[in-house]
Amino acid sequence: MLPIRYVDPVYRPPSEAESLILPVTDGCSWNQCTFCEMYTSPQKTFRARSEAEVVDSIRRTGELHGAQVRRVFLADGDALVLPTRRLLVYLEAIRTHLPAVHRVSSYSLARNLTKKSVIELKTLADAGLALAYLGAESGDDEVLARVHKGETFDSTRAALDKLGEAGIRRSVMILNGLGGTALSAQHADNSARLINATQPEYLSTLVLTLHDSGRRFLQSWPDWQALSQQGLFHEMERFLSALTLKRTVFRSDHVSNRLVLKGTLGADKDSLLAQVRATLEHPEAAPLRPAWTRGL
Repeated sequence: MLPIRYVDPVYRPPSEAESLILPVTDGCSWNQCTFCEMYTSPQKTFRARSEAEVVDSIRRTGELHGAQVRRVFLADGDALVLPTRRLLVYLEAIRTHLPAVHRVSSYSLARNLTKKSVIELKTLADAGLALAYLGAESGDDEVLARVHKGETFDSTRAALDKLGEAGIRRSVMILNGLGGTALSAQHADNSARLINATQPEYLSTLVLTLHDSGRRFLQSWPDWQALSQQGLFHEMERFLSALTLKRTVFRSDHVSNRLVLKGTLGADKDSLLAQVRATLEHPEAAPLRPAWTRGL
């Protein structure tokens, strides 16, 4: 019997490919974003796992693979919705049974961080929570309202500032193309404004991809029109041009991105912009991923 009970499908950030995925909840406590289909299946109805099950999973994993586990990702959609006391129990169990672990991370919703004080978050950081992934998706209030994100520029900024003050590193995700043709410019500008205001340690961009969720998305935003591939590159150029970052690791290498971009902002800003502009000027010569290789 496996030491951990998984409920498919299981999701994690690309950078957690080598991590132990440890479910402490199933599903997402919000689960109303119209673009997201990650937690819409019936088996992913939100629930917190019992403390006994999670601690036992950690203990049994330690018995079998304790020396091999270096990183742990707390799943599913927003582990930080759990009470601080319970999270501290899990972090203590990880330290006890998985002593080789040097990084614990989690997805987090901005709305859940409003319920935790900076002192609570500092306590979690001291106990081992090193990194929180926050899907901002956009810094534009109109776009956020259209996709039922349940957040605003101000609420997202407050959450990111709180994490930063607590000493928890922040990885922020922005969705290229989320505003469609009508709101592309303000989506790019206000997303850059959010990132500039918060200076996260990590930043990534993914391209909006609609599958089963497309019907729900278009029902809530019937006049939305998707950007062309060139439009997506123009939006990326506008976004990157507006960024004024001191030292943020930037990745646009998720499978949804046709053009892979990697660098540190601001040191590599000119180089990254040059790659995007070269792609706009000479798309036939650009090193784009063939559509069939992306599995979307």
